Parts: sequence; structure tokens; C-alpha cells
Amino acid sequence: MISIMIDVKLDRNDRTDLYEQVAGEIRRSIADGEAQPGERLPPAKDLAAVLGVNTNTVLRALRLLRDEGLLEFRRGRGISVAASPERGAVVQRSRELVEFARRHGYSAQEIIEIIGGMA
Repeated sequence: MISIMIDVKLDRNDRTDLYEQVAGEIRRSIADGEAQPGERLPPAKDLAAVLGVNTNTVLRALRLLRDEGLLEFRRGRGISVAASPERGAVVQRSRELVEFARRHGYSAQEIIEIIGGMA
């Protein structure tokens, strides 16, 4: 696994939260092929130092991307690119579907059965 340095540009005059800007730039790097599945990202504290932001801002961005399925956190191995943007989009939409179905009273097993019936 190679550790990559992503070129992240932040606009402090933009109303978009800094963590969202950081996440967007990393997402773009993955979509553009600058960061490939399996490649490691620099530690959050290093990214924060380069960007001139708080480490918690970077961690929040990285957790968002993890939740989207784009990044993988492994103890002792750091953070790596887990998937392509397409897979990340599918994971995110799947999460939205599960949340929607649960709000409407469906169990996880019922959701699986519904999806299985579509295949």
C-alpha cells in the first residue's frame, strides 16, 4: 500500500463548512483517480497541518467519507481508499434506503426480502 498526498484546496470565504470542503476534495481525488482503492491517506494530523485546520475538522471529513463507503479505517494501518466513487454512491443510497424503510416500520430482514424479490 502506498501513502498518497492529496492536493486539497480550501476556500475560507466559502460558506460551505471546512470539513465538507475537505471531504469534497478527497472525494474528487478519488473520482479523478488520484487516489486508488488500497492506497493510504496521510494521517489526519498531517493533513490538518498542511491545510491549516484543526485535526477534528479533518477527522470529521474522513468519517463522512468512511460512512459513504469511500474510506476504510484500520487500527494500526491508518486510513485507506476503500472503493470507487460509484461504490461509495451505492453504499450511501443503500444507507438512505435502510433509514427510510426503518422509519416506515420495516425490519432489516424485510428490507433484504424486498430487495431479494427484485433480483
